[in-house]
Amino acid sequence: MKKIKINAFLLLGSLLGLSSCTKDLDVLPKDPTVSTAETFYAQPGAYTQALAGVYGNLSLTGTDGAGSSSLQGLDAGTSQYGRCLWYLQDLTTDEAIWSYENDPGTKELQRNIWTSTNPVILGMFSRSMVEVSFVNDFLKNTTPEKLSSRNVTDVTLLNNIALYRNEVRVLRALAYYNMMDLFGKAPFVTENDAVNTAGPEYNRQQLFAFIESELNDVLPNLKAPRTNEYGRVDQAVARMILAKIYLNAEVYIGTPKYTECVAQCNAIIAGGYTLNTNYLNNFKADNQNSSEMIFTLQSDGVVTQNYGPTTVFVNGEVGSIEQNGASFGVSAGAWGGALRLRKQFVQKFDGPSFTNDTRNTIISGTRNIDVADIANRDQGYILAKYSNKSSFGVAGVNSTFVDTDFPLFRLADVYLMYAECALRGGAGATSTQALTYVNALRERANSGSVSANISSGDLTLDFILDERARELHWESHRRQDLIRFGKFTGGSYNWAWKGNGSNGIAISNNLKLFPIPANAIASNPNLTQNPGY
Repeated sequence: MKKIKINAFLLLGSLLGLSSCTKDLDVLPKDPTVSTAETFYAQPGAYTQALAGVYGNLSLTGTDGAGSSSLQGLDAGTSQYGRCLWYLQDLTTDEAIWSYENDPGTKELQRNIWTSTNPVILGMFSRSMVEVSFVNDFLKNTTPEKLSSRNVTDVTLLNNIALYRNEVRVLRALAYYNMMDLFGKAPFVTENDAVNTAGPEYNRQQLFAFIESELNDVLPNLKAPRTNEYGRVDQAVARMILAKIYLNAEVYIGTPKYTECVAQCNAIIAGGYTLNTNYLNNFKADNQNSSEMIFTLQSDGVVTQNYGPTTVFVNGEVGSIEQNGASFGVSAGAWGGALRLRKQFVQKFDGPSFTNDTRNTIISGTRNIDVADIANRDQGYILAKYSNKSSFGVAGVNSTFVDTDFPLFRLADVYLMYAECALRGGAGATSTQALTYVNALRERANSGSVSANISSGDLTLDFILDERARELHWESHRRQDLIRFGKFTGGSYNWAWKGNGSNGIAISNNLKLFPIPANAIASNPNLTQNPGY
C-alpha cells in the first residue's frame, strides 16, 4: 500500500449519493446507499472524507470494484477520467493504435471519424461535469453558515475546511479547463445554483475568464508547492492550469498570452521541483517519489483498482509476440498487444541522437513498422515506457491493477512550455534559458552525457513539437499540441489511419473540437452542438 490513506471507493459512493448536479448529463449516479448531507457530515472525519471523494472521482469509476461505473449507461472502460482523457488527447493522434476496435468508441476515435454518440466522448463530458457537481456539493456544504449550523467550532478543522474549499475550486477549474479544451463549451454551474439546474452554455471566452479568475483568486490561499500531502492540490497545480490556458490562449480565445505563460512557468520552476535523474522512474510503481511530479492521478493495486490510464498502458504495451509482461510487473501475456505505435511517432526517434536516449523505449523486434491491419497485433512497434515495477525492481502488489500514478503535470512539461514561449515571443523568457532547459532534458535522457545536446540554431518550433512528443508521449498532451501547432486537422501532417486512411488523409477543421454528446443536448436545452456535427 502506498499513497491512498483513505478508502476512496467508499467515499466516492458517499459523494455520489450527495451529488446534486447531473441533469446536464442525462447520466445519473447510481448508488443505492444514498445518505442525506446532514447525516453524512455528522460523521467523524466527514469533511476529510468528502474531500477525498472529490479527488477520488479522478481515479475511480464506481463503488463496486474496478469494473463498476457509477454513471448510469457508461461502463468503467468509457467513464474513467484519465483513460477518457488519454483516448481523446493521444489515441486520436500519431502516438498509438488500440487493437480491439470492438471496444466501444475506440475505432471512431483512432480513425478520427467520431460522432456525438461516441461513448468515450460522453464519458469524458460526464466525468468532468460530475467533478464539477461534486465540487459544488462540497462548497454548498462547507459554507460558514452550514458549519455554524452543525456546531463546527474546532479551529483546526475550520482552517482545514477553508483549505479544502480552495483545493476543490482548483479541481473544478481543472474540469472546466478540460471542457474548454476538448469541447469548446460547457454547461456552467457553481455552488450558487440550485440543485439540478440546467446550466447555461459557456463558450471558450467565458470559460477562460472563469478559470483564470478562479485560480488567481485561490492561489494565495493554497499551500506552497510540495508542502501539501502527496496527490493534493497546491499552488503549483493551480499555476500549471494557468500556464496551460495561457499557452493555448490563441486557440481558445484568439489572443496570445505567452508572456503570462512564462510567468507561471517561472513560478512553478521556482517551487523546488527538480528533474528525476532517471526519466523512466517517472513511470514506475513508486513514481510518487519523483521530484518532478506536480500533479498525478493516483493508482494503487489494492485500494484504487481501476481500468485507468496506467493500468491500460502497462497491460496494453505488452507485446503479442514478446509476451513481456513479467518485465513490467504484470502477467506475461497481459492484454496481448492491445497498444502499438504508429509509424510517424516511431520516426521521431530516428537518428543516432536517440540511440542511447532513455525515452526511446520502442521495441521493434521482428515487427513491421507499418500497421496495415489494425486487428493484427503483430504489426507495428510497441512501447515499454510504463511499468508496474518500482525503481528498485519490485513488482506492484497486483499483477493487473498497477501501482503507477499517471503524471498529469510534471516539471519537464514546464521546461518545454517555457522554451516554446521563448520562441513565440513571450516576454520574460530568453533563448539562452530555453536552450538550457531543453538540454537539461536531453542530458537526463542520455544519462548525463551532452552528446545529444542541441545548439541555439536547432531550437525551432518544429523541434519543440517533436521534442514534446519524445518527452511527453502517452501523457495526454499530443492532440492539444498538434492543434496549437496547426498540425492536427488538414493534411500538412498525416499519420497512419488519420481520417480512416491507412496512410493518413486530411481531416476537417471541425474535428479540433469534439461534439457535445447527444445525451447532454437532449437533457439540457441550453446546449448547442459544435459546428460540423
